[in-house]
Amino acid sequence: MLEKTFCHIPGISARVEHSLWRDGITSWERFPAEGGPFFSWKKNGHVALHLDESRRRLAANDPAYFCAALPSREHWRLFSAFAGSIAYLDIETTGLSREADVITTIALYDGREIRTYVRGENLEAFAADIRNYRLLVTYNGKCFDLPFIETALGISLPMAHIDLRYVLGSLGMRGGLKGCEREIGLSRGALDGVDGLFAVRLWHDWRRRGERRTLETLLAYNIEDVINLELLMVHAYNRKLAETPFGDELRIPVPEPAKNPFCADAGVLDRLRGW
Repeated sequence: MLEKTFCHIPGISARVEHSLWRDGITSWERFPAEGGPFFSWKKNGHVALHLDESRRRLAANDPAYFCAALPSREHWRLFSAFAGSIAYLDIETTGLSREADVITTIALYDGREIRTYVRGENLEAFAADIRNYRLLVTYNGKCFDLPFIETALGISLPMAHIDLRYVLGSLGMRGGLKGCEREIGLSRGALDGVDGLFAVRLWHDWRRRGERRTLETLLAYNIEDVINLELLMVHAYNRKLAETPFGDELRIPVPEPAKNPFCADAGVLDRLRGW
């Protein structure tokens, strides 16, 4: 979809982009570099220069260029072009304050491999691993996960970022990550009803009792977030595509959910629920 995008160019609105598509200018390659029916010679040259730069940035695997040029609700357009450089990311913390609270676990999934990071074990390894990716996908990461990580670990995360909160919100899907999951029919099985507050209880219980099954239940919950982020990303991409002339041509099959390497322990969940 990215190579059919024109609204990242200054002066090209979504309305003008749709007009270009309607008149057969459906990709960068089909833009008439030597003039056309839409623009003056000067503006035509302006667009052509931006398209040349866009080709260079795409060839250089530079999603940050396009992320900076597009509004958050349009970041979905980067997905297929940079699929090989994506990391789905989610954190768990002891609370909402970047100053008073800490990160307990981080889950990272790139569509192939799942990695987890645990406070007191290997949390510091995250800083090196995340540098392998050019594009991050989160839910509400712009306001929470990314600034929390930067503060807690003292690192910068300059990568391009698709925050699905804004993309899904533009489709009328709200209610947080779990609400969006339910809307497309996803179930977490034993973890249904577990939320961020419960994850805090799991962490404190693990620290107090030292039972590995409690930590593994927390990790199972954290990993479920990143597994489902991939499914929500594909869902959002296909629904946004359907708003363009390219819905059938570029539609992506929904992948099978990744296998969660950890299982929630029913006994731990029941005990902490007070059953």
